[in-house]
Amino acid sequence: MTQPTDLLPEGLEDRLPAEAARITAAMRACLDVLGAHGYDRVRPPLLEFEASLVGRMAGVSVGERSSMFRFVDPASLRTLALRSDMTPQIGRIAATGLAAAPRPLRLAYCGDTVVIKASQLDPARERLQLGAELIGSDSAAAAAEAVMLAVEALQAAGLTGISVDFTLPDLVDTLAEKAFPLAPEQVEAVRRELDTKDAGGLKVAGGAAYLPLLYATGPFAEALTALREVDAGGALKSRLDGLESIAAHIGDAARITLDPTERHGFEYQSWFGFTLYAEGLRRAVGRGGTYRIAGSDESATGFTLYLDRLAEAAPQPEAAPLVWLPFGHDREAAANLRAGGMRTLAQLADGEDPRAHGCTHILEAGGPALLGTQA
Repeated sequence: MTQPTDLLPEGLEDRLPAEAARITAAMRACLDVLGAHGYDRVRPPLLEFEASLVGRMAGVSVGERSSMFRFVDPASLRTLALRSDMTPQIGRIAATGLAAAPRPLRLAYCGDTVVIKASQLDPARERLQLGAELIGSDSAAAAAEAVMLAVEALQAAGLTGISVDFTLPDLVDTLAEKAFPLAPEQVEAVRRELDTKDAGGLKVAGGAAYLPLLYATGPFAEALTALREVDAGGALKSRLDGLESIAAHIGDAARITLDPTERHGFEYQSWFGFTLYAEGLRRAVGRGGTYRIAGSDESATGFTLYLDRLAEAAPQPEAAPLVWLPFGHDREAAANLRAGGMRTLAQLADGEDPRAHGCTHILEAGGPALLGTQA
């Protein structure tokens, strides 16, 4: 019977067996792919000193930083915070415990994150975050490895119709330096109008020269051609060549699009960013790109997958047969069944119905038999 106190806080929910099984299967499949490519898993703590977390969150908005749960540690009397993102923790590990490790350093992670308040578009306040970070390189080759690794992980999780949307997070800053000069106070206004795809607002903000960027979007080949025509004085040549090499590395593994002015979710990325989508899901299933680690200023490339979200489109894993173990069953035989991949359920009281518990087989003297066919 449900009690008023059984209600969960807004943005938090239980994961019942079928959904939990999908999430777990997707997590294992993704981590197996990362491990197979040489990414070693690390497990940072769920909470740590607030100053450490915030100090590694360069480029993240004040609003996002203030979304962390905070409280005073009774042992140290310092402020602790629950992580809202695991990426800053990976940067801390790379800069401290693994500072002497050879570069590039490949690390994988998976864990829960929480925020005080979520957005209307994504009301979840607890997320299971999985990702990989390539520390020590932000080259086109590193970016190509990260994108392809993310695509392979999604495929291993059973997702189909995968597409990748490329962006250039520092595009306005790069063009504003020489090609299309802007006063410092104009830069943010031009970024904002490009984000909203507002041609009129862009002109008013003094960014008329940036108008062609609004139309250099869509399927990768066509959008890249249009963007090359915008490249006054070769300011973007190296970046566009990099995009082309990344796309060539992906090949036909995913559909590729380009939206060079997209900045939502790429507040701390440098020259390259990408968003991952999959068939059957309206929202993005992952995001990544190149960046600099705050505090150490080391270059890095990585991505994050939103496991709870992608599990919505992942196939339901096939459950192993569940074998009923009646009173007096052969324990060694039952152990052998479990070692062979079957699941067992032991009888605890008279009158229990194995079918009601989902059992498909029963252990007999000759081994497991289908329920209803035993002698």
